Amino acid sequence: MKIKIKNRSCEEISALPAFPYKKPMYPNPVLGLVQKVLSFAVIKKNNVKFNEIGMEKLGKKEPCLILMNHSSFTDLKLASFYFFPRPLSIVCTMDALVGKSLLMRLLGCIPTKKFVSDLQLMSDMRYALRKLKSSVLLYPEAGYSFDGRATVIPDTMGKLLKFLKVPVVFVMAHGAFARDPLYNGLQLRKVDITMDVKLLYTAEDIKEKSAEELSAGVTEAFSFDNFKWQQENEVKIDEDFRADGLNRVLYKCPACNAEGANVGKGTRLKCTACGKEYELTEYGKMRAVNGETEFEHIPDWFDWQRKEVLDEIKEGRYGFEKEVDIYVLTDFKALYRIGDGVLAHGENGFTLKGCGGKLDIHRTPDTSYSLNADFFWYEIGDTICIENEGKLYYCFPKGEADIVTKTRLAAEELYKLWKKTKESARGRRASVDQ
Repeated sequence: MKIKIKNRSCEEISALPAFPYKKPMYPNPVLGLVQKVLSFAVIKKNNVKFNEIGMEKLGKKEPCLILMNHSSFTDLKLASFYFFPRPLSIVCTMDALVGKSLLMRLLGCIPTKKFVSDLQLMSDMRYALRKLKSSVLLYPEAGYSFDGRATVIPDTMGKLLKFLKVPVVFVMAHGAFARDPLYNGLQLRKVDITMDVKLLYTAEDIKEKSAEELSAGVTEAFSFDNFKWQQENEVKIDEDFRADGLNRVLYKCPACNAEGANVGKGTRLKCTACGKEYELTEYGKMRAVNGETEFEHIPDWFDWQRKEVLDEIKEGRYGFEKEVDIYVLTDFKALYRIGDGVLAHGENGFTLKGCGGKLDIHRTPDTSYSLNADFFWYEIGDTICIENEGKLYYCFPKGEADIVTKTRLAAEELYKLWKKTKESARGRRASVDQ
């Protein structure tokens, strides 16, 4: 998938307003039918089966909030096929509207930014549910999964459900990640898909349960592990490119601790620093070709990397400066290339400088609970995105070293530390007041 790109100067970008606002539109039923027809090829090719759990309690025309796991672009095709003719307002990222804003709005899309509190989005979702009588499809993870598990789910989900006051449906697409994992560079595998569609909460549940209870239920629903699912169900993936790009996720070698030296190619992941080599088996396990297997399960390797990052932060060793190409998204006309610069990240957050000193942005760790980051974004490259004054700055690191995953892990851990410090301070003030 491509995106329209134009060259612009920093001065020209500064003069442009940030994302014009428009109310959600009722999803056009004709376009919805076209979308369903176009999705049929994926349904047939992947032998998709749909399992319904408790859905008989939901009215055919009753607006609801649909929470779906986010593995790849396949997810939207599955949802579009299953839920039609139910009108569906789809919460999506801003970039999805570039070059096709009217079409996407007619499809019912509601654009938003990732991993930030968006009061306007909450209002738009309620407008779609109450005024347009349309159901709302939301991916709470906001971004695609890196390691086959859910990305961070905001702890405010319960408050959102109380605000919307509608039934909640949970959708889990088993096999969608295995078919098209983000790290694999858009190479599709042959995998059968099963989609579970479950009524998670009725309107009465939303009314009776506390926001904390509702959040806990959503978090539990999203406690999946796609690699574990593959292993338990003996799903065989024998494509000879299944480890291509795996270094994007597993960037650190557990044998020698080198970072950015791993290369994922074919069916293997090799550290160019020490020569340690692993095979990604047909059933989704890591097996050392030479020496011991430190981590057989990819999520365990991922968790080890997270702990290593946290240790660096606590010991004051974390941080980087990296030359990047800079693109900006500020409207739905195009993605604007503005030049190059230097992106830095450390315990005080992000700093982005560039365009001959004309660009100087700083974002503190409390800005977002996770990081808008992606692999092979619109076939341009791996990217890290930060927001400033309503505009989105996409930074594409130059060179071969993989820093995107580590940066996301660091951003999440820095946010947790900030939140913990804030809660401790609040507790101390409460004790003093008493």
